[in-house]
Amino acid sequence: MKKIAYIELDTHAEIVLNFMELMNDSTAFSVDYYFSEKILKTLDLQGIENKIKSNHQTIFEQLQTKNYDLIIIGTVHRYFNVFEKIAEKFNTSIICHNLNFVKATNFNLLSSVFKEDFKYRLKLLLKEGLLKKSNVYQKAKNLLVLDENLTKENYSNLPLFYTKFFEKPESETFTIVIPGAVSRKRRDYERVLKSIQIFHFLFEIIFLGKVQGKELEMLQDFEKNKPGNISFKYFTEKVPQNVFDDYMQKADILWCPIQQETKFFSQKEIYGITKMSGNIGDAIKYGKLAIFPENYPSKYSFIIPEIDNIEGQLYPHQKHLEYDFQENFSKEKVLKQLEKTIFALL
Repeated sequence: MKKIAYIELDTHAEIVLNFMELMNDSTAFSVDYYFSEKILKTLDLQGIENKIKSNHQTIFEQLQTKNYDLIIIGTVHRYFNVFEKIAEKFNTSIICHNLNFVKATNFNLLSSVFKEDFKYRLKLLLKEGLLKKSNVYQKAKNLLVLDENLTKENYSNLPLFYTKFFEKPESETFTIVIPGAVSRKRRDYERVLKSIQIFHFLFEIIFLGKVQGKELEMLQDFEKNKPGNISFKYFTEKVPQNVFDDYMQKADILWCPIQQETKFFSQKEIYGITKMSGNIGDAIKYGKLAIFPENYPSKYSFIIPEIDNIEGQLYPHQKHLEYDFQENFSKEKVLKQLEKTIFALL
């Protein structure tokens, strides 16, 4: 049995969870998980024996005490000086979340320090080896992406998304769920509300993510004047996982009004081209058709490009559309693909 170390010291806890759920059923690999205290607090891992508490000061020494066939680093957005040592010494693969950040030059990074989050970025520069970022990715044996549409050049796809929920609770109301934190930086909510204002059918619309600030004011103003055929729900606190699961299972369709562009570390990232939308994973996990902006590039047939008549697209016509998630994204099938990918990384 091959031995793997999976490291997550920063973020993307939900990706770790997918990997763990799949690899728990693997007979080909054993995995040790090195988590920061932050990740351990995010995940409920009671009873999981192969988790090891770590941090950027201890991780290199911890890895040296074991003989791993492969190291997977879940996020390299900081601790570049430490990850450079790991990538240089071990067979290391890195999951890449922002491809323009990966190829950003030292000049790009230096310029970005002074644009925003100055104190945090200065810390990365002076204490965490920000200018070694390119070395980390270059010394890694493999660079991985989580969306097969981003597989190009030197990137390999790591299949981690499988359909976990197949059953939809019965409901008389047609439910549209808009998943994700309510932020206009990531999604075009003004266009959503403008469209809803002229809907004629009976809809339940759930904004399934924490809303605050100007976005909260925007939803509150809309709620006062919303059409009578629309029932409307949003959350002012972080949505508990069980509540998120319940509403996602209840959804008849997902509406994902993703902005085409966003930024990471002041580098422009383009959804579907240099960055994956988490809504892809949501659609697969809960087995839901999803409406994405027309300009979102995707080969997935469960994604429906948005048209001008969004109401007619949402209902009732989508009831005639089907996609066999169980056939394409069953846990067993995705695990086989994942194991095949990992063998190629050894």
